Amino acid sequence: MLKQFSNPLALVGRVLIALLFVPAGFQKLTGFAGTVGYAASMGMPMPQVAVAIGLVIEIVAGLAILLGWHTRWAALILAFFTLVASFFFHAFWSVPAEAAMVQQLLFWKNVAVVGGLLGFAAHGAGGWSADAGKR
Repeated sequence: MLKQFSNPLALVGRVLIALLFVPAGFQKLTGFAGTVGYAASMGMPMPQVAVAIGLVIEIVAGLAILLGWHTRWAALILAFFTLVASFFFHAFWSVPAEAAMVQQLLFWKNVAVVGGLLGFAAHGAGGWSADAGKR
């Protein structure tokens, strides 16, 4: 019964995932110095390089997901990026107790996003995508 909704649901899913990454990448680009400072304060090694790589991943892979272009690879790259970033920026186990709940929520939200991305890596972008023409 839900098979008839497969393509529209995949498209909506791709749009929603892209809305998480693409604007974040552009925010890093336009606020590069501030983002580098924040990354450095969180213990990120080589923060300028890490932020530059992060914004490229978020923008390029996010747009690839949105368009459904090389979706499986883009989803794997974003899943890895999200998981690594979660350990640096949402380390709920190492913050004061009053901050732990919010960081724990953000950490597990990111883990759920990784799960959604792995779904796209496993099943592709759907029929309404740039990848659909490559079959």
